Amino acid sequence: MEPPSPQRRLESLCDPGSVQPLEPAATDPDVRVGVQAAWGRVAGRPIVCYAQDSSISAGSVGVPEAEVIVRALRHSRDARVPLIGFLESSGARLQEGAAALAGFGRIFFENVALSGRSPQISVITGISAGGACYSPALTDFVVMTEKASMFLTGPRIVKRALGEDVSASDLGGAHVHARNGVCDFYAADDRGGVELLRELLGYLPQNGDIPAPTQEPQEPAEGDPDEVLPATSRQHYDVRDLIARLADGGRFLEVSDRWARNMVVGFARLEGQTVAIVANQARYRGGIIDVQASQKGTKFIRTCDALGVPLFVVADTPGFMPGSREEAAGMIGHGAELLRAFAAATCPRVTVIVRKAFGGAFITMNSKDLGADASFCWPNAEIGIMSAEAAVEIMHGRQLKGPGSEELRDRLARRYAQDNLSARAAVGCGAVDAVIEPGETRSRVAEALRSAGAESRRARWTPAHARAADRAGAMAPRSVTRAGMADDDHFTAAPEGVPE
Repeated sequence: MEPPSPQRRLESLCDPGSVQPLEPAATDPDVRVGVQAAWGRVAGRPIVCYAQDSSISAGSVGVPEAEVIVRALRHSRDARVPLIGFLESSGARLQEGAAALAGFGRIFFENVALSGRSPQISVITGISAGGACYSPALTDFVVMTEKASMFLTGPRIVKRALGEDVSASDLGGAHVHARNGVCDFYAADDRGGVELLRELLGYLPQNGDIPAPTQEPQEPAEGDPDEVLPATSRQHYDVRDLIARLADGGRFLEVSDRWARNMVVGFARLEGQTVAIVANQARYRGGIIDVQASQKGTKFIRTCDALGVPLFVVADTPGFMPGSREEAAGMIGHGAELLRAFAAATCPRVTVIVRKAFGGAFITMNSKDLGADASFCWPNAEIGIMSAEAAVEIMHGRQLKGPGSEELRDRLARRYAQDNLSARAAVGCGAVDAVIEPGETRSRVAEALRSAGAESRRARWTPAHARAADRAGAMAPRSVTRAGMADDDHFTAAPEGVPE
């Protein structure tokens, strides 16, 4: 079966009758250009979209193709509307040499220029190789279909250079990139990819200066949220079940669900308003934060902050992953970037500690002292430097070596937990704002986010935020871009040619 044409792909995404081709740049009329770009609407909201044509020179990018994509990106930036790209390309066109590479350079520049202004989403529908991989990697979200593959160097060159026999799918298929964070969503086919796109766009704002769309509130899934928690803190549970009992309609669009599964991120609605959720997943590794979980959280937080989507953090973590392997992988640096992402965020952000939060992980998961607009905990939550058992071993190690040490250990642990780890103690020292009942979590978080959202983002940008962003450098371009935008950059009117 032949793949859909670019026109059909654009029409399948957009509302019926809304696709209007972008006027192409002047080119030789005898030259077939392997990409189509258009204005369109999704659920009545304007977007810019383009689709590559793999039937023309295997979708390779030459000067004409680069010009079309660059124009689409610029139109998206000027109109402050989302940009959607369907990609299927063998890379730079060999016959055009350095000119094709220069075209890719212009595309990448425009990807970065648009970053943090309006959402960018890439859909990989076939093979994208070489330079064709970098543009989607620079966008906010990547969707891959089952037949899609992305790699910088194809199987034939890998075979020639390394003697390694590998298929395109094993080298860079969706199942590979879904587990390394390059692919955010996986779809069985084009139709499934379009459905994902439309759902994702429903949670995102048109640009970083206007709120995400709201809907009529719906009741969450049945049951109190705390019924999901097991009887003891050593047992695991699926935090997505807890989220379902808080989110409108029980719906949660998870992002990167196959990568760093001990950290869950995604979109939901609370009382009609869009929220971006960051949650420790006790089902995997007990919710401990390792290098990959830090990377996943950092990437998602910065994207959502750039677009002004409020953050709702569900904390339940024993801390950061110890051990030589994680230290060698840069746990300190990656953990610090996760902390920096929260501290520098200017979007509304609220945290609820549902079971436990220890040590640096308590601080990192959007604590009050990192600037959270509100920090709540459930009545039985434990909050402190470390677990009671670990603290007792350090503080009373010598006393616990003799007869009857187990009974003494339990007694000391209970006393330490009561004095130092209780929710009451956390509120008393000001580390947490309030203890709330699980059943009121949804309404309290929604109200706190609404109150924080009433304050302009520019007013929320403090000297501390500026210093944090300056230190972040190239690692936090989106937050810096949004906060540092000049007044005359707040463009809301569509330029000539936008369909009304």
